Amino acid sequence: MYRHHIAPPRAFSQFSHDLIRHPRLSSDAVRLLTWQLSLPDGARESLSRTAERARIGACAFTRAKRQLKEEGFVHERRLQGPGGHWITQQLVSNVPLSAAEAAKILARMPVHTPSADAAPQVAPSPRPPAVGVPTPPRTDGHPKKEPGENTSHRPAEPERQPDPAPKPEPAPETSETPEPAEAARALVAALPHLSPDLRRIPRGMHDELARLVSRWLAAGHTPTAVRTHILRGLPDDGTPVHRPGGLLRYLLRDVPPAPVPGITPASEQPTPARPSSRLAALRECEGDHVQATLFRPAGDETRCPRCLTPPSLRAAAGTAVRRA
Repeated sequence: MYRHHIAPPRAFSQFSHDLIRHPRLSSDAVRLLTWQLSLPDGARESLSRTAERARIGACAFTRAKRQLKEEGFVHERRLQGPGGHWITQQLVSNVPLSAAEAAKILARMPVHTPSADAAPQVAPSPRPPAVGVPTPPRTDGHPKKEPGENTSHRPAEPERQPDPAPKPEPAPETSETPEPAEAARALVAALPHLSPDLRRIPRGMHDELARLVSRWLAAGHTPTAVRTHILRGLPDDGTPVHRPGGLLRYLLRDVPPAPVPGITPASEQPTPARPSSRLAALRECEGDHVQATLFRPAGDETRCPRCLTPPSLRAAAGTAVRRA
């Protein structure tokens, strides 16, 4: 391999071999860095503008910038300058710098605002003067009661009646409920463990849900009743809940009256089990049996066929069975 090198007489930059041969920097990263370091002093060209001039694509620029930041050649910080404008400062170095070293250098750099960078031709032009000579408003005397001409078509105002005695103003009703109790906060904090559908409750809705739960607890409902009401309101067909906070707000918005202690609601009372179709057709025999005997009646009889059989026939049938 032969190399021929002619030193340029002007417009050149010196770079370390370690920078050009860096093992973890891609060719786009090296080109972006060397281009920035070759700019004259005082140039405030951003990295994105340099990538555009160097014909580096968006994805390649993002990858090259990330490599330069990881190796310490590029540092950025955002701060609020005069006038409330947010500014991103970029620092490019030919040697790796730590975050502390870069912060010290950026602290010494002047803050350039967008208004200071605006070209003179972009500044607003002076406004044309208004027609006539500016005169200050009159501050002495009163306006004439009877103008020379009628310039108003407003109807005459009715005579004002004296206001009655002022009534005492009622105390303003506050729409906000009192601060939720610790029991309500604890119940809301445990709701994500109640069902997988409630795992993504927004943190900002915890106070609102705690106030709604406090209303339920103040009405006499127990925490178990509140949890049971929430579980009943969740979909049971596998439909995913995308907004669990809104669903809980809807379920807890209306507070029903608390049940009276010792009285079970009719909806929660156990219903008697219905007999099967086979047992429904049977009837209990009213004859003399050691234990209850069921039989299938053919009509309206109340005794089983065994009780209706005469005792002599039953004895003969038993003797025949023993002989067999």
